[in-house]
Amino acid sequence: MTDTTLDPADLLLQVLLTPDGKQDPYPAYAHMREEHPAFVLPVGAESVVVVSRYDDCQAVLRDPRFGKGQDMNPWLTYGMSEEEWHERFPTWERRTRSLLGLNPPDHTRLRGLVAKAFTPKTVEDLRPGIARLTDDLVGGFDGVHDVMADLAWLLPMNVISEMLGVPEPMRSELAPYVHRIVRTLELMVPLEVVEDAAAAGDHIADRFGELIEERRAAPTDDLLSALVHVEEQGDVLTHDELISTVILLFAAGFETTTNLIGNGLLALLEQPEQLQRVRGDRSLVKPCVEELLRWDSPVQIDGRTSFDGTEVHGVEVPAGSTVLTLLGAANRDPRKWDEPDVLDVGRQGPQPMSFAAGIHYCLGAPLARAEGQVVLERLLDAFPTIEPAWDDRPAFRNSIVLRGLEALPVRFGR
Repeated sequence: MTDTTLDPADLLLQVLLTPDGKQDPYPAYAHMREEHPAFVLPVGAESVVVVSRYDDCQAVLRDPRFGKGQDMNPWLTYGMSEEEWHERFPTWERRTRSLLGLNPPDHTRLRGLVAKAFTPKTVEDLRPGIARLTDDLVGGFDGVHDVMADLAWLLPMNVISEMLGVPEPMRSELAPYVHRIVRTLELMVPLEVVEDAAAAGDHIADRFGELIEERRAAPTDDLLSALVHVEEQGDVLTHDELISTVILLFAAGFETTTNLIGNGLLALLEQPEQLQRVRGDRSLVKPCVEELLRWDSPVQIDGRTSFDGTEVHGVEVPAGSTVLTLLGAANRDPRKWDEPDVLDVGRQGPQPMSFAAGIHYCLGAPLARAEGQVVLERLLDAFPTIEPAWDDRPAFRNSIVLRGLEALPVRFGR
């Protein structure tokens, strides 16, 4: 139950830090969006500005006066000196030089090198392969299965692995390490999580380093070989940038899509009349996936750092401070969608903000959408009945930025 007597900062902390808030953040988002569209959240000695309306989030994410803050001074967050930080994490800087944390011109250069692998046309050509991988995974389904473990996690991992050319034994080996790295995308990350992620990142980097050497000696028809060829042009892609880019593609290639599949299927099973609409009219598959992205976004929060002093919705944003955009709240802004708290698989409207906006708009968005669409189509083709198999509503993971389920037991009938 949303306590509207709380000030917006306490209300947001309730969403971020309590099980009830994580289960259903949307009533709290609605109150913040309507009553406090921009407010200051004290975080230690610093202040963070939070915005929740669609247009405000778009403005921040598209404004060149805001950018990624990963290249600033992470050691200050943990009360360390720069020397202490680099002694403790000697590979941190070169391992984090990926698209996710860079600003122009480095971001522009790196994105240009990999963007052609994720164009809508390129992704469209991948659909038969995605369908094949989906059929392989669900072919043995009959009765109750955990969709998260048996489909939502495995499919995106296999898709991005085939694109990169990661062999099957290596995929399952590296998957647990990806989980450890992804935890650093959350807010207020404890130092021990950073240490664990750094160790996991070093292991993945070593394994990909070995694979890169194999591709350099014997190139194949995959994205990794293409990136190795780019690196060998000299001043275009350094070895550290190559490693960081491959790790990012591998990790981001399935984490978000996993949550799209899980959150989306949960929504359809809780409102089965919407699932039946899609079953009866397959032209609704694409708008359905867009609506599922809007309804319960796999990514709930994105952040930017202010390069220059400015303001957002009347709230001052000093230079060097952080702005959090509440994507999950923006996706239910009634200024953009009629009855936004109603799930409507035939809905038309603006693109949801689930993949952010601006120059850091998710590179893999077309791939995630295609995977979501193919999974929905293949499940409807294979199973005349798809029903909930839980007593209590499935629990969401203890995370803030990424929103996804621990498990999703579903009964499939042939």
